[in-house]
Amino acid sequence: MKPKNTSVLLIYTGGTIGMVPNSETGALQNFSLEQLQRHIPELQKLNFRIDTYQFDPPMDSSDMNPGAWQHLVRVISERYAEYNGFVVLHGTDTMAFTASALSFMLEGLDKPVILTGSQLPIGVLRTDGKENLLTSLEIASATHSDGSPLVPEVCIYFENHLLRGNRTTKMSAENFNAFRSFNYPPLATAGIHIKYDYMLIRRPMPGRLRPHLRLDDNVAVLKLFPGIRREVVESLFGTPGLRAVVLETYGSGNAPREDWLLDSLRSAAGRGIVVVNITQCCAGTVEMGRYETGYRLKQAGVVCGYDSTTESAVTKLMFLLGEDCTPGEIRERMQQSLAGEITV
Repeated sequence: MKPKNTSVLLIYTGGTIGMVPNSETGALQNFSLEQLQRHIPELQKLNFRIDTYQFDPPMDSSDMNPGAWQHLVRVISERYAEYNGFVVLHGTDTMAFTASALSFMLEGLDKPVILTGSQLPIGVLRTDGKENLLTSLEIASATHSDGSPLVPEVCIYFENHLLRGNRTTKMSAENFNAFRSFNYPPLATAGIHIKYDYMLIRRPMPGRLRPHLRLDDNVAVLKLFPGIRREVVESLFGTPGLRAVVLETYGSGNAPREDWLLDSLRSAAGRGIVVVNITQCCAGTVEMGRYETGYRLKQAGVVCGYDSTTESAVTKLMFLLGEDCTPGEIRERMQQSLAGEITV
């Protein structure tokens, strides 16, 4: 049900959902939110108010960066009291990064922030954008009988599934079902009815929204592979200003037992660089005490990232670095769930 005067802010950042072919080149380019509304007349049938905000100019999702996340947080926080929920139209390529970042930057969130988009432009006959947008708006406006929001957290809705944003990864450039949350079940599934799993949805802590705008992007990702060269690893750890590294290891957190690799990791930790161990596997978690190779990483100062996605680990590090946490504090908080992003 919905209380009287329910309203949702629809924020258009850009992306495939709002694109049309260029008449000269055939390449897809952004068009206006007004055109989007003309392609979905069903928006007029929803029994709540929808206001709109548009990035000017719209951004391709491959151009998304911390500055754009800060812009989104400002838009949401400055209008927070005016709306019951927010829907963000976003390109799919970096949607999981944006959703993860917002989950940390919007501390104390007690309203829905639903990110969605499409694999085909809204003007294409078989577009998935219409259903994604309409259902996202329904979810953003949905409330319990007491008027409190059903889903007071940052989520991604795509192809019938509502997923926790900081648990989500894009898995397909072709399929409509483009996103997966391998280590956490869907919060809701949409069929004839939208079925919510209330036990999985985070309940907000008492308090007010505390928007965080400071991020530090001195973060890198190092994906291990057989034959990785010492020079490559040492060059990355020698990057000027580097403060944190997401280390993508094998299986449950394993790495080659090369002395030079362990020395590089130990040296980085000694210089205050935080190294977080996450698995390259789509599903599963890091268990650094399970095998000797993982245990040696722990001895070298590497921190366990549990079942974090790469997108979540990267943005969480940017957030904690922006909060001026010490390396010790960051190592401790990377092993804690701040917004439901890991299972400890």
